[in-house]
Amino acid sequence: MTAEQKVKINNETGLHARPASQLVNKAGKFVSKIEIMTEDKEVNAKSIMGIMSLGLGKGDEIILRAEGDDAEAAVESLVEFIEVELLKH
Repeated sequence: MTAEQKVKINNETGLHARPASQLVNKAGKFVSKIEIMTEDKEVNAKSIMGIMSLGLGKGDEIILRAEGDDAEAAVESLVEFIEVELLKH
């Protein structure tokens, strides 16, 4: 099973170290392969170095893609994290 969704980074600081670490922890709870894609890069969502290398800031759009048995739940959870939880920090 594959799931995919576009999401915009809306928090002021983007995906710097702390939120990137939280995202990696959330992604790690799923068995699916999860990728974060930008216009020119694709990284493993379970890799802190991969996410940090994207340098994502406020207003950047990414695509979350997951492949595996829990792909839909993984994408839903990570979109929720980016759109809701990150804004609380």
